[in-house]
Amino acid sequence: MDNKKEKKLKVDNLTISFRTVNGNVQAVRGISFDLYKEETLCIVGESGSGKSVTSRAILGILAKNAMIQGGKIFYDGKDLLKISEDEFHKIRGDKIAMIFQDPMSSLNPIMRVGKQLTEAMILKNRANRREARKSFNKLLAKTVELLNLNVTDKNEIDNNKKDAENFNKFEVKHLELESSYDRASEACDDLNLYLKDVIFKLEKKAAVNFKRTVVYTKEKILQIKDEYYCPDNTKLVDLVTGIKEYSKVKKPSEEQNKAFLDEIIKINNELESIKEANTVKFNFFALGYYLTFVSEQLPPYKTREELNKVLRKELDNKFMLDYIKKIEKALTISNERSYANSKLALEALRSLKALDIDNTNIKEYKRLAKDVVKKILSSIDELDIYRTSPCYTFKYSIVDNLNLYFSIDSKNAKEKKRYDKEKAKHDNLVAKGKTLTWSVVPQTVWNKEEIKKELFSEYDYMIKYLEKYIKGFERSLNDRAVDIIDFFKAKASDVATKVTKEVARNKAIKLMEEVGINEPRRRFRQYPFEFSGGMRQRIVIAIALAANPDILICDEPTTALDVTIQSQILELITKLKKERHLSIIFITHDMGVVANMADRIAVMYAGKIVEIGTSQDIFYNPKHPYTWALLSSMPDLDTKEKLESIPGTPPNMIYPPKGDAFAARNKYAMKIDFEMQPPMFKVSDTHYAATWLLHPDAPKVSLPTTLVERINRMKERVKEDAK
Repeated sequence: MDNKKEKKLKVDNLTISFRTVNGNVQAVRGISFDLYKEETLCIVGESGSGKSVTSRAILGILAKNAMIQGGKIFYDGKDLLKISEDEFHKIRGDKIAMIFQDPMSSLNPIMRVGKQLTEAMILKNRANRREARKSFNKLLAKTVELLNLNVTDKNEIDNNKKDAENFNKFEVKHLELESSYDRASEACDDLNLYLKDVIFKLEKKAAVNFKRTVVYTKEKILQIKDEYYCPDNTKLVDLVTGIKEYSKVKKPSEEQNKAFLDEIIKINNELESIKEANTVKFNFFALGYYLTFVSEQLPPYKTREELNKVLRKELDNKFMLDYIKKIEKALTISNERSYANSKLALEALRSLKALDIDNTNIKEYKRLAKDVVKKILSSIDELDIYRTSPCYTFKYSIVDNLNLYFSIDSKNAKEKKRYDKEKAKHDNLVAKGKTLTWSVVPQTVWNKEEIKKELFSEYDYMIKYLEKYIKGFERSLNDRAVDIIDFFKAKASDVATKVTKEVARNKAIKLMEEVGINEPRRRFRQYPFEFSGGMRQRIVIAIALAANPDILICDEPTTALDVTIQSQILELITKLKKERHLSIIFITHDMGVVANMADRIAVMYAGKIVEIGTSQDIFYNPKHPYTWALLSSMPDLDTKEKLESIPGTPPNMIYPPKGDAFAARNKYAMKIDFEMQPPMFKVSDTHYAATWLLHPDAPKVSLPTTLVERINRMKERVKEDAK
């Protein structure tokens, strides 16, 4: 994977178990992976391999008996395993959404689907608008504060403050204009959808409320009558006037119905032409400046592209280019402070690492660690808008590991006491001849040396990061200044987007249309049981997309569907990913499902990732015997031989195997596979596999003949498709 690509999510050494009456089930065992922007990462494996547990940990919806025993999940500068439920509420469903296997488990059977689509939209929007305005104001205030740092010239201080006030002033205008445009656009779309429904009914010779149609159409056209959306709507108004007479007829004849239909079609065609002509959106950011500080009237223009160029030139020459220089100055100050604080943090961290942790007073060590955390947090660039720095999450890791390390003896003693008590009770009851339905939960023993190793690994990682950071900044100040302006614009747009009940309804109908549901206006009021399985899954996808998430997790979304519908849903998810620039984690047990949609594939078995690579790596150059087995059992139109099944069953994860968990089912297993877990061997920069077959001293094992033939056929098919 290209390291320059923006990383959206990082899972690091995640370990999860579940308490059961028979003992602790080790569901996920130290897995790590990254998810990049606009990437589809498919996690493949048999049932019980830990795929769904991983996805639920990311979303913070693990079962109550789950125990997160280690690891981190980083998103937007936060460790999702450490944040509060209130913080998670801002992320779950909003930034990270999920599509589940069974759509009926996600839908309320006694609530109309339209209501289920709109309800969350309105609540989330209120919170998002508050958060967006808060972020906008915070960054603007921080910029002014940095510019005025150590400045004694009152005029310069006043100018910096005035520029920020002016920026905020035309941003308010920007919000008004964009909000007005969006309302008019919504009205246009709503009328378009409504008229399509009327046309459909009239063509089917169904009853239509003529009066309502005329009133509703006029009402919407008045909303559309906005100089920033549809400057010339007199034609539309004339068309409505022309059909008013038909609304007075109580029992229209077939000719009158035909005339009414013709007029409705004309109006709808006019709406379509307006939408087509207005595909280029106004630059409301520049427009806000122009109408606030240049003129109350727009300059004459022929096309929106032409107007946008004029507006942008005015904004750049009279304000923005100078303001970007000011932001660059603020960035320089912020960088210098970050650089100096990073040096102090690095020095303090090295000193802390050099201490003998076992022979230092615990209170003193914790005090020094707290000071290091404070210094590392102060090393973060104050104008950082991409919260990807590990400095944000260092506090979580260190505090937790230190608390565990210094309390490990008492925790182990407490756990032993609990185990001895339960075992004594169990043995006593058995001795009395009692038949028990429960067993003693095995004793959990925390290893002090392992915790210490994890702690010092965190130190080493942060030291390397700070050393690299201190060497220099990878991006120019101008690029970062433009990013900050874009951040302001994005947050302003978020503030402008107000979701009312009507807006939510229109948005829901458009979402239903986007996911391929016909006649969305009519089906909006239907219940889940009135939809087929495939259509219910489309509704669930629409609900997941309602908050415009950053990451979409698909947990076996096609398992309950037939093959034809499966293909349609997969095509829909791929289309939505491209159109909405989504990052996707797709979970499945079927390699065939992911063949045409995965950018990278992680193969999981018994709670561990045993192979990870690009789609080409996994399908054309698989290295782990378990991956071979999955590929060999995949249905293929051209395969004449009987498909191979994977022998045996997955191991009991209460007592996971000592070595490679797949060894007992692997006909290529060696003695070492039963004794020691293999590390991740590097195959290429994008491809890694945990199998002893990749060790330099291992015997050379060829791919199974049937799999080689299958790979060759896949390559030939790709060549043919490319012609």
